[in-house]
Amino acid sequence: MGIWTVEKLETKLIGYRRHLHAHPELSGEEHETTKTIRKWLRDDGIRLADYPLKTGVVAEIGGLRGGPVIAIRADIDALPVQEETELPFASQSPGIMHACGHDVHTAILLGAAQLLKERESELEGTVRLLFQPNEEKAKGAGQVIQSGALEGVSAVFGLHNKPDLPVGTIGIKAGPLMAAADGFAIHVEGRGSHAAVPEASIDAIVASAHIITALQSVVSRNVSSLDSAVVSVTKLNSGTAWNVIADKADLEGTLRTFREDVRAKVRQRFEQVVTGVGAALGALSSVRWISGPPAVVNDPLWAERSIRTARSLGLTVVEPAPSPAGEDFAFYLEKTPGIFFFLGTAGPEEWHHPKFDADEAALPIGASFFAALAVDAIAALKEEREGGAIRARSARSVGETVAGGGWGDA
Repeated sequence: MGIWTVEKLETKLIGYRRHLHAHPELSGEEHETTKTIRKWLRDDGIRLADYPLKTGVVAEIGGLRGGPVIAIRADIDALPVQEETELPFASQSPGIMHACGHDVHTAILLGAAQLLKERESELEGTVRLLFQPNEEKAKGAGQVIQSGALEGVSAVFGLHNKPDLPVGTIGIKAGPLMAAADGFAIHVEGRGSHAAVPEASIDAIVASAHIITALQSVVSRNVSSLDSAVVSVTKLNSGTAWNVIADKADLEGTLRTFREDVRAKVRQRFEQVVTGVGAALGALSSVRWISGPPAVVNDPLWAERSIRTARSLGLTVVEPAPSPAGEDFAFYLEKTPGIFFFLGTAGPEEWHHPKFDADEAALPIGASFFAALAVDAIAALKEEREGGAIRARSARSVGETVAGGGWGDA
């Protein structure tokens, strides 16, 4: 690690993480967080890149010798959760908390930046650091892409802490890792009536109950047992008084899938159930989709290379079970190959819990792996390009030989 011994790096990253944890900001409102990250990067001599982002930071290391560009990303936003950890560095903003560990991610990327800065003169490419805002609302990746910060990038890497994995463990999986996360809003239109005269009504609550029950068959009877999907109705609003049959109802919930064909099929059957069951009971029912990020699908080649990097650092590598949670890192992987991996943080609670925390011993481990992955990725891309150039030159030589008649009639 050069001048950064594990102890020194850990101390500095803990300081970063605790400052961020104490001063969380919601999605799209990360103004002070952005200023702080920019200051820390400047203090370490890391150059900032100028992209049109209202919040979030893009920085670069390397590029002094040309070469490929790779990107590594951390998200920086917090959640509208009241913290209950009683930590000495607990959130100082009521009702706002880093309950998903984005403070951990940001500190790790800052540590990786410091490690890479030490080797900047050796880098045969550029590492672009993406401190991304607005992940919790699944808008930040799109904003970064729209800004142009992913242009010219040949591979992209991201991480998420994993409370159920021990420190020193990396979870890497080729293919689908996290789910496409869609929301839905169902509106049921019936006809109201006095509760004592039900025959004059079209009961929106009864129609809603039948719709909810029927929706349970969408996955069990339309998705292969070798695939997976989740349909959850999580909200139902209806009715105005105890003696009035409701004329309308509104339901909300989420759909989670891992494959685009399954996603499309489930959405189609979902709409058929909602409209068909509602119509059978005399109600007019409709669905409005709130499309979230697609599934996070890791590139198999980069997954294999990342496993080698992790093992070279003495880390334990496991293949994690896919998570039904959503992640807007998926938008990057639609544009550029790469991987999203899990970092073991041995936390007491899962993501989004008011008592969420992470073992800070994972910070230098994550930073070291991120930095090593960036170096190895640049080397692999450079080797690919040089190999391609050699093959192209060989092909031209063969063509010239044939054109010159050197092979006769063979």
